[in-house]
Amino acid sequence: MFRILVIEDEQAMLMGLKDNLEIEGYQVDTASDGAKGLDMILKNEHSLILLDVMLPTMSGFDVCHNARSKGITTPIVLLTAKGEEIDKVLGLELGADDYMTKPFSLRELLARIKALLRRLDHASHKPEHKLFAAGKMTVNFDTYEAFVDGQPVKMSHKEFEFLHYLLDNPNKVISRDELLDNVWGTDYMPSARTVDNFVLKLRQLIEQDSNKPKIILTVHGVGYKFIG
Repeated sequence: MFRILVIEDEQAMLMGLKDNLEIEGYQVDTASDGAKGLDMILKNEHSLILLDVMLPTMSGFDVCHNARSKGITTPIVLLTAKGEEIDKVLGLELGADDYMTKPFSLRELLARIKALLRRLDHASHKPEHKLFAAGKMTVNFDTYEAFVDGQPVKMSHKEFEFLHYLLDNPNKVISRDELLDNVWGTDYMPSARTVDNFVLKLRQLIEQDSNKPKIILTVHGVGYKFIG
């Protein structure tokens, strides 16, 4: 059974999400402030985390950043009342996998949760694969571990998924729209800047000189090509 952690300080929202997720068959844990939520993330295993941005004691952004910095790769969906692009981009750069702007459709939220868990379940059942080495970086996709020059580095679940898609399409020109559709899904609407930020992060990890990339190349006006 999938286990979901909901971190939300509005009690009506918290209990509504808990009740509806349990109706869908999920096991649900809850926390009503950021510090308690982060403690539960670090001490327990969850399949997915629903994380409100505006929380007492610690913001959702800080919870997300701290969780990722400690090696937590569990998919995180941010719940925010803010709709500005800068907030969405910041959340993704801190390691969130998706976001929903309040007020949101419960049906859409459940669909996104199912999509993320489906990808996670699919990845966990893939046969063998998945040792990757290029440039400075080595990745084990079975254990979700990444190393640069032999030292462990932190990557979000979405960053692993993004890199995996590039590896599955070597020497092919991949448009930003294709990356958005296949890594984030057609129901999710991040911007092209999101893709560019992920490429920038991966280049810093992989390339000997990220300003002169030889592995993840830019195809101007189209997208990117992974040289494999």
